[in-house]
Amino acid sequence: MVSVCNEETMHSERVKSALAAMPNNEEIEIIGQRFKALSEPSRIKILFALQAGELCVDHIVEAVGGNQSAVSHQLKTLKDNKIVKSRRDGKKILYAVSDGHVAAMLLLAKEHLNCNE
Repeated sequence: MVSVCNEETMHSERVKSALAAMPNNEEIEIIGQRFKALSEPSRIKILFALQAGELCVDHIVEAVGGNQSAVSHQLKTLKDNKIVKSRRDGKKILYAVSDGHVAAMLLLAKEHLNCNE
């Protein structure tokens, strides 16, 4: 039988590990804001469309449906949350997923749909 002292030590070590892995409050707030930005279905569609590479607003509208104004609004939210980046190419602005982490999260979320656990 495990002594009470050992159980308390194990519990204490687990709490220490959990605290060491925990981002600070400011980081938690940012993470929450970014997940909130990711939670809107039309934004998720935009992000999946951008998996193919850089697209202008017109191409995004064609890929995901909707209208230019709505897509532009969603892109602004994604850009404000550093999920999407943009660059000017002549008269067009091209949008892309900001980094590989976002792409990896999307693919992992899609794979998780088929998880039976």
